[in-house]
Amino acid sequence: MTNYDMVGPAIVLGLGCLGSSIGCGIAGMASHGAMTRVEEGHAKFIALSAVPSSQSIYGFLLMVIMNNSIREGNLTALSGIGIGLFVGLAILFSSVFQGKCAATAIQASAKQPAVFGKAFTALAIVETFAIFAFVFALLLIK
Repeated sequence: MTNYDMVGPAIVLGLGCLGSSIGCGIAGMASHGAMTRVEEGHAKFIALSAVPSSQSIYGFLLMVIMNNSIREGNLTALSGIGIGLFVGLAILFSSVFQGKCAATAIQASAKQPAVFGKAFTALAIVETFAIFAFVFALLLIK
């Protein structure tokens, strides 16, 4: 008999990490471009390009929680796959669009360093959707 217990946890981890890598890649490319145009403030650009990596943490935590819940018999494999797929997609898209926001924040900060804090706000707003997906998944799992 085939066991599908770990498919859902694997999906949420994989999609979370995929999104983070894409988002960080988008922002990292913008960071590199900005560094060629300005002489200082490079650490801010690097920090902005790392922000989308947080969604991989949500995917990892959900993987662990889902794994434990499945092993305890509180979550079925099919429910785990559904939660893993749709929550994973929410986290993935949040990461990608956060990377795009980070890229424009880097470009704006390179041109006008004073807007750094304001530009960072958009990244926090996009992050909240990954947090919502994470919390809602926890409610479904428990």
